[in-house]
Amino acid sequence: MKKLIEVVMGGLSRERDVSFITGKACSKVLRKKGYKVKELDAKGDFINKLIKLKPKIIFNALHGQYGEDGFVQSIFETLKIPYTHSGVVSSSLAMDKELSRKIFQKNNINVPKYFIINTNYKNDLNKKIKKKLSFPIVIKPINEGSSLSVYICKNKDEFIKNFNILRKKYDRIIVEKYIPGQEIQVGVMGKKALGAIELIPSRKFYDYKAKYSSEAKKRHIMPAHISKKKYKEVLVLAKKAHNLLGCKGITRSDFRFYNNKFYLLETNTQPGMTQLSLFPEIAKYKMISFEILVDWIVKNASINRW
Repeated sequence: MKKLIEVVMGGLSRERDVSFITGKACSKVLRKKGYKVKELDAKGDFINKLIKLKPKIIFNALHGQYGEDGFVQSIFETLKIPYTHSGVVSSSLAMDKELSRKIFQKNNINVPKYFIINTNYKNDLNKKIKKKLSFPIVIKPINEGSSLSVYICKNKDEFIKNFNILRKKYDRIIVEKYIPGQEIQVGVMGKKALGAIELIPSRKFYDYKAKYSSEAKKRHIMPAHISKKKYKEVLVLAKKAHNLLGCKGITRSDFRFYNNKFYLLETNTQPGMTQLSLFPEIAKYKMISFEILVDWIVKNASINRW
């Protein structure tokens, strides 16, 4: 009998439903591979349940807050149970759009011009925007995933409207210059950048619905429609970002390509693993099946993944 693998999914974030889809897809594959698999919803007394079950490996299928921000990783480290994906510090850094961007900028990776603002800001918001950036702009929380609560604002009225929506849910948000151009996403597996895929969504951008709804019409171009030179460049940038943050396992870095330059928006330490997800599609192009990918992720599990 192979090792007991605990697939941790669900959790407390706004991406709970998608996490279940990822988790169940991976559980199905692992059972086919002969592993003994248990599924666990990461809420309530799930820590005590983990202790009782004594799994040999934890497959982290969580998305969003508490699942990919270093919180649950610190629990796995404390329990000394080998787990998949990135560790405590790298997960925390990647999830925090301010800290990760400072690291990227310091290491010559382009990011959109931005600033951070507290949602209790009392002064003239439009004056601050005018001083720092020009429209269109993008506003979003500094620590959400799956493009949740992201708004593109073409003018000050749209900004005020969407800012007032965000301030009810978040303490701090990031305000950045909107970068048009091609959406390019790159998958990194271990020490290798696998490939770059281009997204052409029918919606304004590759938002939560475009990522997870089969009803949202979108085109994926694999490999991305850019020159060979630029294709190699973006792979290098994604691998560099992965390494700078200290990531483990798999990551997906999201770029915009505009005026012959790549702008890194973020690096995701828990890429979706659903039928619509991009990382499995990138891997498939490199002749890595979904089954092989999931098995590799499990075999890559360890502790001390800081």
